[in-house]
Amino acid sequence: MNFINVVDYAGTFAFAISGIRLASAKQFDWFGAYVVGLVTAIGGGTLRDLLLNVTPFWMLQPSYLVITGLALVCTILFGKWIIRLNNTFFIFDTIGLGLFVVVGIEKSIEAGFPFWVTIVMGMITGSVGGIIRDILINEVPLIFRKDVYALACVLGGVVFYVCTLTGVADELTQVLSALSVIVMRILAVKYHLGLPALKSAESNENSK
Repeated sequence: MNFINVVDYAGTFAFAISGIRLASAKQFDWFGAYVVGLVTAIGGGTLRDLLLNVTPFWMLQPSYLVITGLALVCTILFGKWIIRLNNTFFIFDTIGLGLFVVVGIEKSIEAGFPFWVTIVMGMITGSVGGIIRDILINEVPLIFRKDVYALACVLGGVVFYVCTLTGVADELTQVLSALSVIVMRILAVKYHLGLPALKSAESNENSK
């Protein structure tokens, strides 16, 4: 197992936990929580693979289904501890985001696409699963709120590209790219950084 596989599996587990954590807050049953965790973990990668015209990764081996099951078991066994931590969702979602951006970029490079495409695919891999998760639990997708989410993915792609141009070792490049996403998300939440909300003409008139 190479390093990118470890990153992929770790991202799958982290994203599955984030989905299951939110499903438990909505009082889903075990099967419903598993489904939410699974689509959170594989949703972005599935869209990426379809766009890259390759077979979706989870259809080639059952490990991703098993990892999601393990995430569910961990949540069931340690549910009280996990659910009581207010920052549990944010921690696992942020880790999963950073790791999946790297996976998306690497798989796009392997498919022979130019680097601007790989940055977009990294963003899709990291964010689309969360969009599907939020839709299933009837929430406005996190990526569309006043929050640094997709921009963090883009930063991770830019860091990856710069490291590649400067000859940084592959594993270190992957680590730095994932860390840049994670650090940007943490700083954005801590200091309330984000893009301004787009206001309609009606809301502008009401504010006068």
